[in-house]
Amino acid sequence: MARKGEASTSPYAWVHGDPRKVVYPTDSYGQFCGQKDTINENKTSLFYFNILKCASPIVLINLQCPTTQLCVSKCPDRFATYIDMQASYRYNKSYWEYYRQFCKPGFNKPLKSVAQVIRDEDCPSMIIPSRPFLKRCFPDFSTKNGILTVANQTTFKDGRGKTRNVTDLREAANGINNVLDARSVGMKIFEDYASSWHWILIGLFIAMVVSLLFLVLLRFTAGVLFWIFILGVIGIIGYGIWHCYWEYDHLQGTPGSDLTIYDIGFQTDFRVYLQLRQTWLAFMIILCIVEVFIILMLIFLRNRIRIAIALLQEGSRAIGYIMSTLFYPIITFILIAICISYWAVTAVFLSTSGEPVYKVMANQTLCKYANLTCDPETFNTTNVTKLCVGAQCTFAFYGGESFYHKYIFIFQLSNAFVFLWLVNFAIALGQCTLAGAFASYYWAFRKPADIPTCPLFSSFGRAIRYHTGSLAFGSLILAIVQLIRIILEYLDHKLKGTQNSFTRFLLCCLKCCFWCLEKFIKFINRNAYIMIAIYGKNFCTSAKEAFFLLMRNVVRVAVLDKVTDFLLFLGKLLVAGGVGVLAFFFFTHRIPVFTQETPTLNYYWVPLLTVIIGSYLIAHGFFSVYAMCVDTLFLCFCEDLERNDGSTAKPYYMSASLHRILGKKELSPKKAMG
Repeated sequence: MARKGEASTSPYAWVHGDPRKVVYPTDSYGQFCGQKDTINENKTSLFYFNILKCASPIVLINLQCPTTQLCVSKCPDRFATYIDMQASYRYNKSYWEYYRQFCKPGFNKPLKSVAQVIRDEDCPSMIIPSRPFLKRCFPDFSTKNGILTVANQTTFKDGRGKTRNVTDLREAANGINNVLDARSVGMKIFEDYASSWHWILIGLFIAMVVSLLFLVLLRFTAGVLFWIFILGVIGIIGYGIWHCYWEYDHLQGTPGSDLTIYDIGFQTDFRVYLQLRQTWLAFMIILCIVEVFIILMLIFLRNRIRIAIALLQEGSRAIGYIMSTLFYPIITFILIAICISYWAVTAVFLSTSGEPVYKVMANQTLCKYANLTCDPETFNTTNVTKLCVGAQCTFAFYGGESFYHKYIFIFQLSNAFVFLWLVNFAIALGQCTLAGAFASYYWAFRKPADIPTCPLFSSFGRAIRYHTGSLAFGSLILAIVQLIRIILEYLDHKLKGTQNSFTRFLLCCLKCCFWCLEKFIKFINRNAYIMIAIYGKNFCTSAKEAFFLLMRNVVRVAVLDKVTDFLLFLGKLLVAGGVGVLAFFFFTHRIPVFTQETPTLNYYWVPLLTVIIGSYLIAHGFFSVYAMCVDTLFLCFCEDLERNDGSTAKPYYMSASLHRILGKKELSPKKAMG
């Protein structure tokens, strides 16, 4: 039954949901403003009877302001009050014709007493010059000589016999002006994009070329970059040891320097500790231990480091033979975009699938019926209006009391779960496809002669035809863990104000455990997909074989992982930083050759940040393919070592460079020629 309910969530939401509730503002009667084929088709703006009751624009947009709201064709463009209109009506009825468009539909009693009109909220007691923003009528605020004004006036009549200052609207005015300033900034940013978009594309193209060159050149520079970095670290630590010794020796004979850290106790000014010889001695000992540890690690792991570097170089060579793999992330991006679109559309339909709910809106704070649900059709026949003078039954929000509406949160979780499952499946499909393509490279005895035609397309076809179930199962496990993490985050947010320390501690532990579990499952899934691509076995068997294979080579895994992470981090830094520096000099007119071509911008950081972020994402896309290539080649390499012995009957499939590092006997002549 649960599955049936979950499966029917999306169709039910699409049938009963109404995204117009998000697009159009809604008046006090639950009707949309500006909706076609309705009485409000030409009334596109929402007007508030008494804007003074609304604390800020955020309340106006997201919550319900405690005043009558009507759909109007245009916002007021003048100051006026109901009292003044009534006085002018006796000799000029045009005042009423203008004022009545802001009254309740059907109200046509201009001589009704002001007190009764205000009590029944038939018409607003005043109207203020306004302008539409987000399809709502906001007062037309402006500043003149640093003074807040509305239509160049600093005072206005409130329609109740008082003259008020515009500063009474200051709280709303400040929020509105901030929103309008943001709107102005948004327009300037749009102008910057419009004038610099082609230069942004050129910058991103340069990032793509640089990323490609970096991957191609890794076969020649991987070892050099790594050893330069390691020697740099050793040199910096060595300098630190020398500096600590110099400080230790320099403080000799200085009064108070021979005190111990225990003698002076805890000090908030940490510079005090730097005056002690014992502090510099401790620093020197720690750095010496780190230096010795790094050197010993390099000595004992030198062969594994050489294997890791050789695999990185082999990965660059494999990508050089199968260049189409670099553009596969575009397919993954499209699939994930489709998943996000499906989730977003379904979430909007779910959140707007309720019926209009009306609540009692009372001006009296002691009204016991305030905020209770009501029926607008029968409200006037109840005694609520007698007990709470001026109370109204107005639209509040969309919801309902049915089974569906009670469990709308569960349906949203189900939608989120489907979203996570689909996204993880799209990523798994990409990993399995790339793994199959790179595995076909490794297991080609003569490279590149034995590499199959269109290895990427063939691998994609195999993944879709034979491995969909395995990929879906692995994605399901990961999606379940991710959903549990989302639920834990939700519970943590809800219980944030609780004073129960044990509950907070338990939630913290659970969040930590499931975070670790998610990382572990991602690691297992990634390698399981590689084994699936190589052998075509089911998910559980592939995950088990991949796990034990990695455990038998755990040191090699650790070394390769760290070396790969370092080089790819260096590559991303090089691409994003290099292209970013070039873009900075270009957009700030610091390249004389391109001074005339550089566009004039409001904010040069707009295209600059776009280029930097875009360059990083492009580099990440290219390097994710490279990381998958290295992981695939590593598992193939471990399998090659366990299945073969280098003899004529069982020759190695690894490259000649890897073979030499292992110190095995020479390859067969046929292999050496490849």
